[in-house]
Amino acid sequence: MHQPFIVPTLEEVTELKQVFRSLYRDHTVFCFHGDLGAGKTSIIKILCQDLGVTRGLSSPSFSIVNEYESSEKGTIYHFDLYRLREPSELIEIGWEDYLNSDSILFIEWPEQGGSLIPEDALHIHIDVDPTNDHRTLTFKN
Repeated sequence: MHQPFIVPTLEEVTELKQVFRSLYRDHTVFCFHGDLGAGKTSIIKILCQDLGVTRGLSSPSFSIVNEYESSEKGTIYHFDLYRLREPSELIEIGWEDYLNSDSILFIEWPEQGGSLIPEDALHIHIDVDPTNDHRTLTFKN
């Protein structure tokens, strides 16, 4: 999918959930790009709730990774790489184990992971229109 997808508000996300449900068949690593305040964490929370996560949803800004249990997809890992000083820090937290787990990985600030981000990850770029707060999501392999 390479066509931009518009999210009018973070309260109107039925179509967003449907788009991602179709993507889970072919992808397990989802990288979210966007400025501070673009809605990366909010969108990931919505997606996790849609997958049956009922508790523990929070930003992993300080812990780097949060683990959630999903009734739909088992374990989901939510990474926030914003505070990484260098990509090698991922190796220290067991990055390869996460990648080899076959779990869904949602990653904020993937550019901080450098070459450790898998080539087959799906990249979601979020742009916010300041005039109406709509978000445009662009998907790239």
